[in-house]
Amino acid sequence: MKAWQHFKTINHHKMLVMKGCFRVGLYKQGLLHDLSKYTPTEFLVGCRYFQGNLSPNNIERKEKGYSLAWLHHKGRNKHHYEYWQDNFDNGGIPIEMPLRYKKEMLCDYLGAGRAYYGKDFTYIKEYTWWQNKMNKPLAMHPSDKKFITIWLSELVNEGDCIFRKLREVEK
Repeated sequence: MKAWQHFKTINHHKMLVMKGCFRVGLYKQGLLHDLSKYTPTEFLVGCRYFQGNLSPNNIERKEKGYSLAWLHHKGRNKHHYEYWQDNFDNGGIPIEMPLRYKKEMLCDYLGAGRAYYGKDFTYIKEYTWWQNKMNKPLAMHPSDKKFITIWLSELVNEGDCIFRKLREVEK
């Protein structure tokens, strides 16, 4: 039963992100988003730790102290800021993400929020989630943080019409 629920959840999330990516002109990224979630390394962990209201990777991390599924996922998906890290021997350096991955990251955050909150999703809740995330140490490039903050704020203030604006952003 957990396997089916997890499968439905990742499909739902993937469709939500794909819809967002299409709205901002990222057709290929929308189609290919999170395909690694269907690999055994990620899918089996998702089935084992499925809760329905939070990432199974967080449950695995609590149990083991790390998440192999997350390490696999972030290393294959460029829309995660954790992918853009280097020089760990010297403390780690966040590298600025290319714009197309920043846009996909925003769509990913919105897709996760919609999947977890369901009918209770609002842009204000998503913005609040982001502000709470920003209150913790975050190894994300300052430009990438600013991008997410600005566009989530725009969603709160202006709603869905910002997707058209975001589609036109080039730099």
